[in-house]
Amino acid sequence: MDISFIVVNWNTRDLLRLCLASIYSTVEGIEYEVFVVDNGSSDGSVEMVKREFPLVRLIENKQNKGFAAANNQALCLMKGRYAFLLNSDACLTKGAVKELFQFMERHKEAAMCCGQLLNEDGTKQRSFASFPNLLTLLTNESLLEFFFPKKFPGKRRNYTHPIEVDSCIGAAMLVRKKAIDEVGKLDERYFFFFEETDWAYAMRKAGWKIYFLPSALVYHFQGQSIGERLTPRLEYYRSRYRYFEKWYPPFYYLVIRLVIIGRLIVNWLGTGIYCLLTLCLLPGARQKFLLYSRLVAWHLKGDRGRKN
Repeated sequence: MDISFIVVNWNTRDLLRLCLASIYSTVEGIEYEVFVVDNGSSDGSVEMVKREFPLVRLIENKQNKGFAAANNQALCLMKGRYAFLLNSDACLTKGAVKELFQFMERHKEAAMCCGQLLNEDGTKQRSFASFPNLLTLLTNESLLEFFFPKKFPGKRRNYTHPIEVDSCIGAAMLVRKKAIDEVGKLDERYFFFFEETDWAYAMRKAGWKIYFLPSALVYHFQGQSIGERLTPRLEYYRSRYRYFEKWYPPFYYLVIRLVIIGRLIVNWLGTGIYCLLTLCLLPGARQKFLLYSRLVAWHLKGDRGRKN
């Protein structure tokens, strides 16, 4: 078996249908299997998969176990030499998987690779990321990409050939089974966000390399914004803190935490002043002020544990 596709789903039935159809219609000349791990969906996703994609190996969870834990369920069962982690809101284009697969076959030092993620209108999304650190928190990433393009590559540059990167965005990435066996599966302490960053960091520390292939195109319909809702924002901060706490010494982690809280307080004060100047008449301004108020309060409480 060449590739084991793994799609984690939670209430995205219609997007999941498009995602699975893109696998079966675009992947040729490769022996593969497809897993769908459903995290307790209530929108008919499971029934749709059983009815329309009978070849899919379906894993049904009664509750939402999170991205890392759900992927690990399929990673334990996979037969492929590679795992292809694919978001349910992503669609493959013809030839993309074959290009990624052939690249990995030629580059035995590569643990992971990804292609170019696209918005529905064809514009580029961020497809890879540099490892977060104090510098990336203190500095605008666009400036780092402009002044240090080799160290901080970004989507604004037009790449014509594969480049080595720190980590892949988890919406669509091909991962070598041998590397997984060496460093372990995804860390299930991450419920959502930073799982792939953590994985890539562990693989890089073990001597593996990560690559981005600009000509392998994958549509990602929901983009990368976590929006203005509180719950995903809190999950993002939880995961970010876990990452720094895991990989950095205590003093560095403390500095990171103070910087993050400081930036949130500045944003909270800024939106508060703006609300006062506009007499709180603008819904968007009120919403942002309330969001930052809740984020600051959560940080000051020191509660980083996840509530299921």
